[in-house]
Amino acid sequence: MTDLRTFDAANYLDNKELIAEYISQILEEGDMDELLSAIGDIARAKGMSQIAQETGLGRESLYKTFNAGVKPRFDTILKVLDALGIKLKAVA
Repeated sequence: MTDLRTFDAANYLDNKELIAEYISQILEEGDMDELLSAIGDIARAKGMSQIAQETGLGRESLYKTFNAGVKPRFDTILKVLDALGIKLKAVA
C-alpha cells in the first residue's frame, strides 16, 4: 500500500522568487479564493506565529482568514502582505 500525502504548497515556498511567481500566477487567474489560499500558504511557509506577531493579529484568526469562502477585510490582507514582504503593483 502506498502512503500518499496531501500536497501543501507551503512546504515549497522557500525563496522570494518562487513566492513572487506563485502569487503572480494566482493574480493573473483572478480567483479571490485562490488568492487568499495562496497568501495563507505563504504565511504558513513563513510561520503563522511570526506573521501574527508582525501584524498584531491573532494566530488563530489568521488561520481562519485564509479558509475558503471567508471574506477578510482588505486592510487585513494588506497587513499580512506587508509582513510577508509582498508588494502589490498596478501596471497599465
